[in-house]
Amino acid sequence: MRWLVTGGLGFIGSHFIRLALRERAHLEITNLDAVTYAGNPANLSDVAAGGRYRFVKGDVCDPGAVRGALAAGVDAIVNFAAESHVDRSIVEPEAFLRTDALGTLVLLQACREHAIPRFLQVSTDEVYGDVAQGESFESDPLRPRSPYAASKAAADLLVLAYHATYGTPVLVTRGCNTYGPNQYPEKIVPLFVTNLIEDRPVPVYGDGLQIRDWLYVEDHARAILRVLEGGRTGEVYNVSARSPRTNLELTRELLRHCGGTIETHVEHVADRPGHDRRYAADSSKLRALGWEPRVPFEEGLLRTITWYRENQAWWRPLKAPVPSP
Repeated sequence: MRWLVTGGLGFIGSHFIRLALRERAHLEITNLDAVTYAGNPANLSDVAAGGRYRFVKGDVCDPGAVRGALAAGVDAIVNFAAESHVDRSIVEPEAFLRTDALGTLVLLQACREHAIPRFLQVSTDEVYGDVAQGESFESDPLRPRSPYAASKAAADLLVLAYHATYGTPVLVTRGCNTYGPNQYPEKIVPLFVTNLIEDRPVPVYGDGLQIRDWLYVEDHARAILRVLEGGRTGEVYNVSARSPRTNLELTRELLRHCGGTIETHVEHVADRPGHDRRYAADSSKLRALGWEPRVPFEEGLLRTITWYRENQAWWRPLKAPVPSP
């Protein structure tokens, strides 16, 4: 069995590749990745020499690169390739639309041309927009409120349109906030953990009462694997942990484990434009396939903090100031 994974040098993609190779003995994976700032070859150094993993440097927006990665034939495409940081999308929306939407279109075309039996689009619960009450269901309208969320919503709609128009065998997962080892230190958990290790303050947007659902990365990877193998084509599956916390509650947990206090290490900064107040997604449909999170929040957070403490050679260069020309 052969799969093409795109964006596999990134955070969730690298964990997915490692999990799939570990648990599927006859699987071979080709990883197509453009190696942007958040794509780190070190994330998969432990599987690189195993014989069942092949890395191809290339952009999902380049049809030639995609065709080359598919040359040996594959049984499925799993698309992680994306620009994914909301703050960056506010400053540079064009890059997000290009990778997240156009890149998905190129992959869908390749899926049709090569008659690939399975295409899984990795998306986000941010496409639903702010959820004041209750939970979002897969059938709910999409109301994205940031350029990042809009680019992912566009990709989701393309994927589902290809299923309706061409019968392309697609699946979509929409995951909640994910944390764990190897996450680039611009997202809240790795940024705050590494700042606290360096005895630096952490920036909390606005009042810090934005609510997010937190899922450990290996549980998210396992959910994607479950949908890829057992999901029904043409369907969307929410991936949620049912572990909501405000950003301020998360910050207090990190301070408790890493040292520091609200008074000495928290800096409230101006809120992000269009910042959604709350996300919450119902994952009953996924759980009916037999998936449940295995790692409780407290355990996952401790694993994550320990990893960043023990792997400072991985993240310190990523936070180092860029030298002046």
